[in-house]
Amino acid sequence: MSSLNVIKTTEVNFDRCWRQLRQKLSLESELVGNQKRLEQVRQIIAQVRQHGDKALAELTAAYDNVQLEPEEFRVSRQAMHQAHRQMDPELLKALRRSIANVRDYQQAVKISAQPDWTTNGMRLGLRYRPLQRVGVCVPGASAPLVSTVIMTVVPAQVAGVEEIVVISSPSYHNSIHPAILGLCYELNVNEVYRVSGAQAVAALAFGTRQIAKVDKIVGPSNWWGQLAKKEVFGLVDIDSFAGPSDVLIIADDSADPQWLAADMLSQAEHAPGSAVLVTDSENLALETAQQLELQLNQLSRAEQTRQCVRQDSLAVVAQSMDQVIALANEFAPEHLQVQTKNSDAVAEQIVNAGAIFIGYLSPVATGDYYAGPSHTLPVGGSSRFFSALSVNDFLKQSSIISLNQQALNQAAADIDTIALTEGLDAHARSVQIRIKK
Repeated sequence: MSSLNVIKTTEVNFDRCWRQLRQKLSLESELVGNQKRLEQVRQIIAQVRQHGDKALAELTAAYDNVQLEPEEFRVSRQAMHQAHRQMDPELLKALRRSIANVRDYQQAVKISAQPDWTTNGMRLGLRYRPLQRVGVCVPGASAPLVSTVIMTVVPAQVAGVEEIVVISSPSYHNSIHPAILGLCYELNVNEVYRVSGAQAVAALAFGTRQIAKVDKIVGPSNWWGQLAKKEVFGLVDIDSFAGPSDVLIIADDSADPQWLAADMLSQAEHAPGSAVLVTDSENLALETAQQLELQLNQLSRAEQTRQCVRQDSLAVVAQSMDQVIALANEFAPEHLQVQTKNSDAVAEQIVNAGAIFIGYLSPVATGDYYAGPSHTLPVGGSSRFFSALSVNDFLKQSSIISLNQQALNQAAADIDTIALTEGLDAHARSVQIRIKK
């Protein structure tokens, strides 16, 4: 029996299965539904806000089982250098190629203002300036996600952010995994703190004696860290509210079921992670389910991955490719793969997706590690309104307005009318006092 549930859109239970899967992967339950966890997060934030480093040390001991004095939070530059020297040379070469690709891509998409323009005596424009100080959350408890360091730090550097702060779990012998530390050294990140979770997010948002306040917090973390980011939003900026990773694959009978199974498992192995195949070919869905079962037994994380396949994954057989595309847009996935005879044409019809991988030779792993776009993406259906993290998320814009006397004289009557309608006569006076008859 296959671990993957295969359903057809003509089946009575389709609507129920599809709805249950979307609800399960939706962020709604954590954003507003888990009041107990939300209250705990608020208590943690309040503790750090009130007691600073003392609370951060106590909470690190409680949640990470690591005893640290506040002056031990920060990893020394010497320790990072040592980790860098001990890195596998082949890993370092691969990371450097990945860094170069990400840097090139982010430089290419970096937004810049056009020159100021003048209309009716008003000079108008925009100024883009980088954020001053940014905090980056790097998961490291279950696996050292070095790719997350690249995909968050490099876009910030391309934007021109001067101070980048990395936080990560002290789960590797009471410190951060050496691969993460070595990569931070490679990227010339000078501030790295072995703290994590809601308490570390609170420290970044409010500032403590040891950790200065940041302007923005980005990067993935567990539910505790994500809820903490949501709670401090407004005091600082955040990238998005993130949950478990997901992929939706659009495929027709030209796709290779072996490859599709491998692609689905690459997301399910995140544990939690979700993989959805939507196709107009029943044979392809059934063959993919068989291949998935064969490949499951070869994975090092087989049991956790199998559970995710059973609970959070699905193969859907639609009645047409138009219905496949409609279902994909409704799902609004984090990652969307298109493996069809006309992949480019199908991809053009996608309006909701964090990242779109077009063609048979573009698995999600190419974006996770190497291609250039950041793999920090909107999840849980939030690609309807959130976008992939990029260099432009580390830039802020200021409007430019400059009027000459003629332009102000021409605008005065309209401003006066609008301001007085709102009952704000001082606004009107601030213009009238400058009018020259």
